[in-house]
Amino acid sequence: MSKTIYIGCDHAALHMKNDIIGYLNDKGYNVEDLGPYTPESVDYPIYAEKVGKAVVADKASLGILICGTGIGMSLAANKVKGVRAAACSEVYSAKLTRQHNDANILCLGARVIGIETAKMMVDAFVETDFEGGRHQRRVDMIMALEENN
Repeated sequence: MSKTIYIGCDHAALHMKNDIIGYLNDKGYNVEDLGPYTPESVDYPIYAEKVGKAVVADKASLGILICGTGIGMSLAANKVKGVRAAACSEVYSAKLTRQHNDANILCLGARVIGIETAKMMVDAFVETDFEGGRHQRRVDMIMALEENN
């Protein structure tokens, strides 16, 4: 697989991040772990920015961010120009956010979902392509909001 997956988390999600890295490595993906690497308390916006900037710089890549709920990471990541991060808690949304929204970062909540659900969501996210078509117009509108505000 040529697609790089950039991944980051906060202290609440270190274990899930490490499990997801192993899972993706076993599937042949190139995974770049942008931290943190220890369980000490950290500020999640730091890692949201790191992953966001990496994904925007590498257009063919995707990102995964994990915190307690996924919400804080998605809020922070979406402040990085060019990021379309989606906090999801089930597989259907993880698939459709790629297919319809061309989301480039999946945000997961380690305190909300279990590891097996997270793996299924990651599969749905990284294996689904953007459909384009009528959805492209809407993604363009979202990106125009970012440019104009």
